[in-house]
Amino acid sequence: MECAAKGSRTPCCGPATRHCHRCRAVAYCSLSHQVSHRSVHRRECERLEQQMKRADLLNDFPFTFTLEAIQGARCSFLTGHEIHRLGMWMYECCCEVSAMSFDNSRLINDWNLPSGLCPCKGPSFPIPEKHLNTWNDYYEWRCIPRNSPAALLLHWPLTVYWAVQLATRESLIPEISNELRIHYLGPEKELLQLAVFGELQALFPGVEVHIDLVGPTIPSRRNGERIYLNTYAQCNETNCQCKDPVENLCPITLQLHAGYYHDRYKELLKDSFPHIIIAPNAGIAAFTSWLPTVEVIDEIKVPAFFSDYCEEAALLAASCISSVTGTAPKIQDSDKSIQAAVSCGRKCSVYSLLF
Repeated sequence: MECAAKGSRTPCCGPATRHCHRCRAVAYCSLSHQVSHRSVHRRECERLEQQMKRADLLNDFPFTFTLEAIQGARCSFLTGHEIHRLGMWMYECCCEVSAMSFDNSRLINDWNLPSGLCPCKGPSFPIPEKHLNTWNDYYEWRCIPRNSPAALLLHWPLTVYWAVQLATRESLIPEISNELRIHYLGPEKELLQLAVFGELQALFPGVEVHIDLVGPTIPSRRNGERIYLNTYAQCNETNCQCKDPVENLCPITLQLHAGYYHDRYKELLKDSFPHIIIAPNAGIAAFTSWLPTVEVIDEIKVPAFFSDYCEEAALLAASCISSVTGTAPKIQDSDKSIQAAVSCGRKCSVYSLLF
């Protein structure tokens, strides 16, 4: 955690170990920095205190790997499963972040896990009529044990599932029947983990799903690249039936578009007007480049779903959206839902913004 007064007139004198005794949400490197920041923090302290009290509601994950994988020991956790720095797991720890590259157009289609730990085949039975509302629901439906690390990658397709369910429940989009078109904004690590979107074949059976992924991190040489997912990501067992051809699966179509959405949306709308726009872990308040994109979304009147790393980030994002659109977006406290559990793969609150 950084010192909350970092960047003030005097430099930090060490690690931020001195927490605000009331909210426990911010920390300081020294008493002098805490005192100098008091007038600023006073306006937010009570709000942060309430957020911290609610944090445990969203931290109640049904996995045995929660503490080890989410509270810092990610490398050792991945090593224990023999997937550290391997395939789709390459950037699930900080070891390779500085060397991250999205230039590789080869689809990595292997979980590098045994079949019992990953959804490499179709589900044994249909999605329950009450839908999937928690990670526990999902793991039981896909017959995966709770110690499986698969959720660290599956949060991408399950965020899509949750956003669509939420938009349908709020009557923002009609019930999905045979086609689903999505504009997916700001992809980063997803570009190295695209095979996990094959799980949408199970989540939306019989539906042709087309996802346009748009963002500045997409390399220009991959602009326009189209990827068809006709199978699920495979396990590492040679004789598993996931290696056999699968019939009657509706392919998931992914298409990459380099650049910002507000620069590319006109050409995208000509080819594929979306049912919904989704931006996972958007960081709207942190990047001013989102503001013209929000203007565009407000103009075209497409339901949009944003998620962010914590409740405070979502509140800041709501303020930014309000400043552009003139109306406050709906803040959806997703509690113990799939979206809340691992939108960012870390132990923290996650809120959804929908407008």
